Amino acid sequence: MARCYSVPVPNRQPPHPDFWPDIWLISDARNDAALEKALARLPRGSGLVFRHYHLPPAERRARFEALRRAARRFGHWIVLSGTPREARQWRADGVYGAQERLASGPATLRLVTVHSLHELAKAHRARADIVLISPVFTTRSHPGAATLGPTRFHLLAAHARVPVIALGGMTSRRARTLPNRKWAAIAAFG
Repeated sequence: MARCYSVPVPNRQPPHPDFWPDIWLISDARNDAALEKALARLPRGSGLVFRHYHLPPAERRARFEALRRAARRFGHWIVLSGTPREARQWRADGVYGAQERLASGPATLRLVTVHSLHELAKAHRARADIVLISPVFTTRSHPGAATLGPTRFHLLAAHARVPVIALGGMTSRRARTLPNRKWAAIAAFG
């Protein structure tokens, strides 16, 4: 159909779930200096969730552009923490954020972190395409916080109507213990 147009027409619908990344790197101030090296080591077709809340707006946009170029060089996806409209303006592959922020806006891949059945239901209502269930294990981000553990992770994942990504204390070894082996981390790739 796109061949009928005189200019390229971008696909505004998220691709089929079989093509979404299985491994996601999540950015923040702690891993910023090592992100380019981490992107180079990830398997081709992995994803980066760009948060960088610590930067002022202009610096955040510049850092996003640099990481978007690096991600593309290695065949990775890049998702912006923001609104669907911002993700479209920034030419991100999708958007990440709270259910309330993602419930409206243009069609794009939507990732939401959930910690409970209540939040999972909110994510479904917000049209989430992928849910990150967290925290599966103890994390450096929230030392001493309660974790789901593998059993509660599986129980929560069983209620998801969309693909599930394990988050929180994840490593490649721990991911191999999960049935779908889809995972995300902040520090595991540094």
